[in-house]
Amino acid sequence: MNIFTIVLFFVYTYGLGFSITFFLKNSNNFLERNLIRIGIGLGVLPFLFVLFNLLHIPIDWRIVLAISLVIPIFVLFKNVKGGFKMPGINITKSNITILIVLLLFSLTLFMYVKGAFMYPYFEDDDPWVHATSIKFIAVEKNLDDPNDVLKYVKPYPPGYDALMAILHQTSPSLMWTMKFFNALIAALGIIFFYFFTKNFMINKEKALFATIILVMIPSYLSHFIWAHSLAMTLLIVALYCLTMIDFDKKWVYTTISVITGISLTQPTKMIKFFFIFAIYFIVKSVYARKISFSVLGSILFGYALSLLWWSNKLGEMFSKQYRKVASVATVDSSIFERLLDIIRRGFPPNSGSASRPYTFSDFFIAKSQNMINNPIGIGIAISLLFLFSLFIIFITYRAMEKGKKEWITISLLWFSFAFLGTNSMTFHLPIGFFAFRFWMLLAIPISIIAAEGFWFLVHLSKNFRIPKTLTVVILVVLIFSTAGYPKYKVNTAVWGPGQMWASGDEVIGYMWLKNLPVDTKVFAYSSDEQVIGLDKFSCLWCDDVIDFRKDLLNRNASEVYSWLKRMKYEYLIIDAMAYRNFGQIYGQNKTNELFSKRLEEINSLGKFQVAHQTKGIIIFRIL
Repeated sequence: MNIFTIVLFFVYTYGLGFSITFFLKNSNNFLERNLIRIGIGLGVLPFLFVLFNLLHIPIDWRIVLAISLVIPIFVLFKNVKGGFKMPGINITKSNITILIVLLLFSLTLFMYVKGAFMYPYFEDDDPWVHATSIKFIAVEKNLDDPNDVLKYVKPYPPGYDALMAILHQTSPSLMWTMKFFNALIAALGIIFFYFFTKNFMINKEKALFATIILVMIPSYLSHFIWAHSLAMTLLIVALYCLTMIDFDKKWVYTTISVITGISLTQPTKMIKFFFIFAIYFIVKSVYARKISFSVLGSILFGYALSLLWWSNKLGEMFSKQYRKVASVATVDSSIFERLLDIIRRGFPPNSGSASRPYTFSDFFIAKSQNMINNPIGIGIAISLLFLFSLFIIFITYRAMEKGKKEWITISLLWFSFAFLGTNSMTFHLPIGFFAFRFWMLLAIPISIIAAEGFWFLVHLSKNFRIPKTLTVVILVVLIFSTAGYPKYKVNTAVWGPGQMWASGDEVIGYMWLKNLPVDTKVFAYSSDEQVIGLDKFSCLWCDDVIDFRKDLLNRNASEVYSWLKRMKYEYLIIDAMAYRNFGQIYGQNKTNELFSKRLEEINSLGKFQVAHQTKGIIIFRIL
């Protein structure tokens, strides 16, 4: 564990969060205003990275650290000079509740970290690809991939990988950095969710119940390593900021910063979140009987600022897609019809690698075997609580006060949007938007609405002389047994290393690389993703490496050795993936013939020594 980098993470995030909120009207609660600053700083970082790149400032941890500390140190010096007094933390009901939330966060973090380190590799394919982009940013300190070989740098928004990159600059193991901090970011959302729902529902008790449900609901995130972990956490922070606008209009500036950060983190989530923000704005305006320009401005300016990154990228992508549609469109097709066709083609109802029609049991029953990137399921107890809450809302809606009607309406519309998105294939909708990824979004309104039923049952029990604490314990046990435990089992199981591998023996063989020092230069005939992901180094994005890989299999062993020595590589890998990949180019017979020839040359050259070998891989040490 790299304690120094963990400390730096909180210094970066808290420092930036403090810098953008110290002049605002913050929460009176010491714990809330300081914990939420971590989330706000997390939201500022993606925009800061893009701004650095535009201004040709290196994306370097020391520069980020300096910027994070400027205003906090200035304010601290000013306060000390004026007679600074350390604020005390009183043992109040509010603080006890926050301590319970911190315990829930700790348990979630423990679950995610335990699961992430249950195996010595990355799960699935996404993290291996993220690793290459993170390594590039950490080494080159910019976001400009010169050869367009990195999937998660351009045109993909770079916020997540750039954050991991500055953390990797002080944490030698890329794999440890990605596993730990992804888990931390996902778990931090639990803290921020409580503060958001406390403001949103105007009830600390209901907010705590909603947080308990979110912690245990299977469909809200896993420890899977991808940009969605950061995007979902920042959504919750942005919603908190939106609720704070009612207390101080200057929170608009903070909200803009966080929404910009979201837009620079993940491309599809930013579109889904726009509808979440739009629903919030519309309902707020309807109940206020006037347009909430502060909320509207926060949303629009937040997205507008992200155009610093997206302007060229979106133009290129839209132009490419439009040309595809135009090439098959009829002469009579209008521009409007072509635009609709672009939407249908870009977002078909079956979009998403794991999307499928969902059944009643998919929602009602939480399973111990589940998807790893976005688990599905709600669980029996939470589902019943949710349905009971809908019933309570239906029979009491007219008598509700205005503030409660407002958040109930927003939550129901959020649920409707997310439920339709989840079921684009189930309901045969004309368009879809990665249905399986809606599950994590669906978990938020379900948790909020189900908390209403939870709260009602807790207070109803008093009429039967049942202690509130006992009712809470019974409900928590039921939720844990039907949702929390299956979620724990899924998140602490051994997950597979992905589909990119050609065999299990190959994976085992690659694990030998962990015996080598970090950043040892290793060249694989297949690709650099596995090498970089396992904390070794090969310059995937460099011109020399890209050029050398062209026609690689036709280069003789002497030529390969000379190039590897000149580039200071220490190990060479021939693996099953290479056989598979080249087989798609040359055909399997020709590939087997060429590799047999290369291996014969390598053995006879006397400048390569077998360092490790399994059925799926040979690792040569370069002499």
